[in-house]
Amino acid sequence: MSLDGAYDPDNIIARIIRGDLPSAKVFETDRILAFMDAYPQVKGHTLVVHKASRARNLLDAEPEVLDELILAVQRIGRAVKSALKPDGIVVTQFNGETAGQTIYHLHFHILPRYAGQAPGRHASGGMCDMEELNRTAKLIASAL
Repeated sequence: MSLDGAYDPDNIIARIIRGDLPSAKVFETDRILAFMDAYPQVKGHTLVVHKASRARNLLDAEPEVLDELILAVQRIGRAVKSALKPDGIVVTQFNGETAGQTIYHLHFHILPRYAGQAPGRHASGGMCDMEELNRTAKLIASAL
């Protein structure tokens, strides 16, 4: 998909927001959801999304959505830092297929990084065990 197009209300993130698909939730309000990536690049790989926005990417997003979303990314990033004690944290967001975007609902990735450990490729290790994701989600949530 390109940078432009219609929002698909049945994308994976929209289905998670609606509760049609399970997720390991870290944090939720009426407008923000943070959950563990089921195909993580590293342990603690967390996604943060705006539940009300229908933006496909950062370029489509409304300013008020970005305000709420980036503050949530910061809050969850701090919790990841506190809970998992990484040496660094990568916060990333992709716009368009060529840039690496695979799900067309605006979302941010938070990846804890440790010295000497390279992250895996997204989805290269397959889907993570849901019990493990839930344990990590609870650990991060406890640091909020």
